[in-house]
Amino acid sequence: MAAVGSKLPEGLPEGLPEGRYGRSRTADAAADRKLKIIGSVLGVLLLGLVGWFGYDYIDNQKVSAEVIKFDILSDTTVEAHLEVRKDTDARGYCTLRSQARSGAEVGRADFRFDQRTDRIDKTVTLRTTSKATSVELLGCHSD
Repeated sequence: MAAVGSKLPEGLPEGLPEGRYGRSRTADAAADRKLKIIGSVLGVLLLGLVGWFGYDYIDNQKVSAEVIKFDILSDTTVEAHLEVRKDTDARGYCTLRSQARSGAEVGRADFRFDQRTDRIDKTVTLRTTSKATSVELLGCHSD
């Protein structure tokens, strides 16, 4: 170490010695830039993958349906208006469930559809073990 007021030997650069106090700020900036690029590329790939799976799910959905309305006819019978949208050639079934006020299931049935049309409006009757308060579409499946 040089004494106060003395000059540095010739040929040595002024400033801090290389590597003595960690990486330089330019190396940190380069590492940060590289991480940002890698993160952006991975984020774009993830968004593309999620979009692909979403499109594939919707595209392969052959049957969809909804319960338009239902009427409680008696303590053991419920009538439901079911609307099914599907591919013209698709065949399958929809499952309906009926529940009592307590939430207990009091009826369940599968209803088939084999018509060669893309939209079916059908009124179906569901038998129950006790008085129902609701009808719910559990799902539709194609064969």
